[in-house]
Amino acid sequence: MKYLQLIRYQNLLMLAFMQLVFRYLFLAQSYVDLALTDFNYILLVIATVFIAAGGYVINNIMDQETDAIAKPQNRVVGVTISETVAYNWYIGLTIVGVGIGFYLSNVIYKPSFASMFILVATLLYIYATSFKQIPVVGNVVVALLLSSSILIIGLFDILPAVDVDNRFRMKEAFDIIIHYALFSFLINWIREIVKDLEDMDGDYQSGINTLPIAIGIQKTKLMVGILTVIAIGILVYYVNSNFFELDYVVYYAMLLILGPLLYFGLKLLNATTKKEFHQLSVVLKVILFFGILSVAVIVYNLKLANA
Repeated sequence: MKYLQLIRYQNLLMLAFMQLVFRYLFLAQSYVDLALTDFNYILLVIATVFIAAGGYVINNIMDQETDAIAKPQNRVVGVTISETVAYNWYIGLTIVGVGIGFYLSNVIYKPSFASMFILVATLLYIYATSFKQIPVVGNVVVALLLSSSILIIGLFDILPAVDVDNRFRMKEAFDIIIHYALFSFLINWIREIVKDLEDMDGDYQSGINTLPIAIGIQKTKLMVGILTVIAIGILVYYVNSNFFELDYVVYYAMLLILGPLLYFGLKLLNATTKKEFHQLSVVLKVILFFGILSVAVIVYNLKLANA
């Protein structure tokens, strides 16, 4: 159990769940050609999860001082696991993840794609050691890394299977992947800022210059509010432009994505305590969960419409 805390297994399960949903409830049901076998796709999920797990480990190692102040009850490194053991886990997880990435890149005859795994692993390390202390930059880097776990599906499972006959159909599927990656980036960016608001006391005492510390709580909340309005606007426009005639998709988006986003925005106005910011972070995680599942609703509603 102590090792599961080190890698934050709940977030990793969410990551794996997301990639499996996109493959088996969206792509496999959309009758598009896929480059990876089921076995190789599972390897892709494992590679992504392992590299992300390595990122959590190095982040825990670098956050020992901050966690001692902000989350003393959740500390693992230096308490139940030594720093040396934690470093060994980080190295092992990262090497296995990157190694699988090299294998898969050669399977699809795109050896240069292995660089994406190296880039992600490198950015995770730089984030933990440097970027995290730079306001906005750290938040953007984490959001980009999380959204890349969606984009990598298109790069490894769709792009290599494109040919002259199927390119229009494949482009549609790839475009949807990109749209979800962009929305995921925006929601994760908002969530990273909210997490900084939640951890502000510990970050301040540890000398970490996050956005709330740099510009204050009210200005940070204003920025989050603006990003939330942008997310709502994009969601409404996207659903209205692409799925207005699909009733189930519209109802699903309004009830389980737009509704929680509006709730988040309203609760943000009066949020001031660590507990309230944590609750807002959970709401954003729920929005991401239902956002992922919406691809299955889109496929189901399209099949009903074409039946």
